[in-house]
Amino acid sequence: MADYRTEDLRTVALVGHGAAGKTTLAEQLLAKSAMIGAPGAVERGSTVSDFDPQEKGALHSLRSSVLHCDYKGSRIHLIDTPGYPDFLGQAIGALDAVETVAVVVSATNGIELVTRRMMAWAKARNLCRMIIVNKIDHEHVNLPALLDELQEAFGAEVLPINLPADGGNRVIDCFDHDQGTADFLSVADVHRKVMEQVIEVDDAAMEKYLEEGAVDPTTLHAPLEKALREGHLIPVCFVSARTGAGIEDLLDVMARHLPNPAEGNPPLFFKGDGEAADSFRSEPDPGKHVLAHVFKVVNDPYVGKIGIFRVHQGTITKDTQLYVGESKKAFKAGHLFTLQGKDTVEAPRLVPGDIGAVAKVDDVVFDCVLHDSHDEDFIRMKPLEFPKPMFGLAIAPRRRGDEGRISEILAKMAAEDPTLSVEHDALTNETVLRGLTELHLRSILERMSSQFKLEIDTRPPRVPYRETIAAAAEGHARHKKQTGGAGQFGEVFLRVEPLPRGSGFEFVDQVKGGVIPFNLIPAVEKGVREVLATGYVAGYPIHDLRVTVYDGKHHPVDSKEIAFVSAGRKAMLDALPKARPIVLEPIVNVEIVTPDSAMGDITGDLSSRRGQVTGTGNLAVGMMVVQGIVPLAELEGYAGRLKAMTQGSGSYSMELADYQPVPPGVQQQLAAKFKRKEEDE
Repeated sequence: MADYRTEDLRTVALVGHGAAGKTTLAEQLLAKSAMIGAPGAVERGSTVSDFDPQEKGALHSLRSSVLHCDYKGSRIHLIDTPGYPDFLGQAIGALDAVETVAVVVSATNGIELVTRRMMAWAKARNLCRMIIVNKIDHEHVNLPALLDELQEAFGAEVLPINLPADGGNRVIDCFDHDQGTADFLSVADVHRKVMEQVIEVDDAAMEKYLEEGAVDPTTLHAPLEKALREGHLIPVCFVSARTGAGIEDLLDVMARHLPNPAEGNPPLFFKGDGEAADSFRSEPDPGKHVLAHVFKVVNDPYVGKIGIFRVHQGTITKDTQLYVGESKKAFKAGHLFTLQGKDTVEAPRLVPGDIGAVAKVDDVVFDCVLHDSHDEDFIRMKPLEFPKPMFGLAIAPRRRGDEGRISEILAKMAAEDPTLSVEHDALTNETVLRGLTELHLRSILERMSSQFKLEIDTRPPRVPYRETIAAAAEGHARHKKQTGGAGQFGEVFLRVEPLPRGSGFEFVDQVKGGVIPFNLIPAVEKGVREVLATGYVAGYPIHDLRVTVYDGKHHPVDSKEIAFVSAGRKAMLDALPKARPIVLEPIVNVEIVTPDSAMGDITGDLSSRRGQVTGTGNLAVGMMVVQGIVPLAELEGYAGRLKAMTQGSGSYSMELADYQPVPPGVQQQLAAKFKRKEEDE
């Protein structure tokens, strides 16, 4: 393995909508840089990145894959990411490992849903962005119109730095050259626009350009890097991953023009907890203390747990002692790897900008920080915002005796995927697996079956309703029990009041004069929390309220913890019916991609589900996106309904918007199903 410096490294995430050709593009990049003999094909299951049998069967990526290629003295770390909305968690996670996000756009399909999302996420993360237009050699593509759409959607800073020529069989560099014949646009005009866009961020280059009327492109690396870093330039490159046209030119752009880790925008870290945490930027200095961030975890059936990380600061060697987060126990790196799809390549050292991996370190988890000094304890990276998993399936093992295995395997699945969650409903004894879509969860269940030989039965879960209160009220209870010998006594006065949505629960102690001893106040809170957990109206957890204990009585002998737990619970049950308790339901934002011919059916169906259309937009020719809000309870079976309305060509994704009161009729139905267990007096 060649010994690369930080200045020689480039880190690029290939993102974009499904079927844009990211995996095929990655194959061509590996082949053109002589990392593999010939590019594999998705259809044959022979690609480096889609190596998992499940991905080969699906004919598209389900998880991100880490690759690298060496080209003209540079090492380019690549992350090939899934493109379908069902698997976006893997693509978002890759953003913390790179300086540059390369958004791949299919020339045949144009701007799609994930195109817009990834451009927005990359911008919010302060990353350099470039656009790669693939499939330029396909028939009936309108590249001039697509470029106009890209500039309209993402700004005038979107400019091509090469252009297709000879009917898409090759490309012409428009950064270094101002002459040549392209399939559309003038090479000279594009060269001039790019030069002017770059020198706008550099006063010295601008002055020289105004004086001499031209500037040598080879002197513009620093201004170009600054323009990329500030989002003042989003370069567009044209390729055909099928034929290889423009691939070597793309490698040249990556090696020459993209920022190395010392030039890109350093990520934001925090040290400490909560509001007291101090923010700082890592320094890509190989001589400083180590800071590395784990952006991906894999549970390999043969190797065990693999933690894949990006080095942001310092140098890691085989002898480096590393700590995981706040852990007091260090581990020795032992074997360091770089990855080439499923293959591991041993590395003697990793410097800032490198993407590496360690195996069999149980403490390594997604989003943790690896470091080599206790000075770096309590450090974390600015958290990414992942879509909240809302689509759920209640699951149970098909075979008796697998109850223990299912928990262990689900924990492994959730550790790999930040958009997957596992919940256990104590009221129904129901284990619920939640993900982004039905396809997302089905892929997880298929993997549990194929890799872990665990068969699962599924059914629709209970909708995660909540309860809250709409008014302030007071409650009082005296708990007194005498059974011979020491008795039980506790009396509690409390006040409840609603809080804004999303506030959770606040418990306030305003007891004066020791009428309730301070050591028994936690018992009152415990009793209150028992009621909050089991609900009042329909058996759902109660949120968004403040409970203030302000008075009470105790007995010097009979007052003990159990008495005040009961008194707190009963006082809460006394207050709730006077506080206008209501049931809240989850409302989700939905984005539905549909043929425009089905638009009327889609909007009418949303209205019938108590939903509202909040916006529409055009995607590729003949396709539209519909945005709306709808109660989650109304989306049961929606995947099948959407398939029927769009003849199988529609798709949707959803994320939690907020919680809102259910209609009175729905609340009555939910309450009728709930039978409160009477308190033993």
